[in-house]
Amino acid sequence: MNYLAHAYLSFNHPEIMVGNLISDFVKGRKKFDYPPDIQKGIALHRAIDNFTDSHEATREAKEVFRPHYRLYSGAFVDVVYDHFLAVDENEFTESTLFDFSQQVYSVIDKHFQWPPEPFAIMFPYMRSQNWLYNYRTSWGTGKSFGGVVRRSVHLTESDTAVHLFEQHYQRLQECYRHFWASVKPFARDQFELLLKTGNDA
Repeated sequence: MNYLAHAYLSFNHPEIMVGNLISDFVKGRKKFDYPPDIQKGIALHRAIDNFTDSHEATREAKEVFRPHYRLYSGAFVDVVYDHFLAVDENEFTESTLFDFSQQVYSVIDKHFQWPPEPFAIMFPYMRSQNWLYNYRTSWGTGKSFGGVVRRSVHLTESDTAVHLFEQHYQRLQECYRHFWASVKPFARDQFELLLKTGNDA
């Protein structure tokens, strides 16, 4: 999953949210450079990613993108999941998604001494373009697909991903629904376990 889902699955805990959002930029044991609750957020992110990668719905969703994008198919599915979360009426209305996005940016601002440099450089663009809110739009989803390409070594275009997303929209939405029904309680259980057991996850 991408930034929206990881922020949402931090269950409104500020430091865990910071760790959950920066985890991709924190390699291996570097997580121990951070305060305990941020470490828990990093651990939560890693647990969610492992669960996501092994879920049958994710494997099916990847098949939409795999013929064209091969090993990068999972990165496109991460964006797809954030789009469907953004438009999921069981989780957000348009206004509550906007409010949530502003809350996340405020949390990052208050803890801005902790994000690694790549995240810190990216964050002003995330906030000014309101990436978290704009996952609900075709424009925002397309921009995020473009971000996958920019961060990759071998990809050169995202137009095909946009076309595949539109062509297989219903199939991908069903994958999201199947996946979300299990990842949300999984993340809640991991969150509560981390709060109880400390930082050795």
